[in-house]
Amino acid sequence: MANYLVTERYETEFTNPIILVTGEKVIIGEDPCPEKNPETWVNWEYCIKADGSNAGFVPRQIIKIESGNGIILENYSAKEMNIEKGEIVEGIKELNGWLWSKNKRTNEIGWIPLENLQMLKSEPK
Repeated sequence: MANYLVTERYETEFTNPIILVTGEKVIIGEDPCPEKNPETWVNWEYCIKADGSNAGFVPRQIIKIESGNGIILENYSAKEMNIEKGEIVEGIKELNGWLWSKNKRTNEIGWIPLENLQMLKSEPK
């Protein structure tokens, strides 16, 4: 995938991201802080692990929803990456306004909002 320049620093507020595996069951809940989450972040579901041990936002595309519950269709981590302006990241997967990325300098992996990134033109071969 493409490389991106970080145009604005990003720091996560979530220190304990939800991590799910394929086939895991979740409870679809209501966003506990809707005033903090922009309406432009669509197609995210607030999910609670079936054992109640953790909760977080999960892309709707990877959830099979049945009667208020869900089954996770692929491994998922909600880990967001703290990143400084000027860093370069490699995009791995784009979903719903976020980019699962790898920091080219540190090799750290996590989600960054697309609004904080600018795609770099590929270099000629």
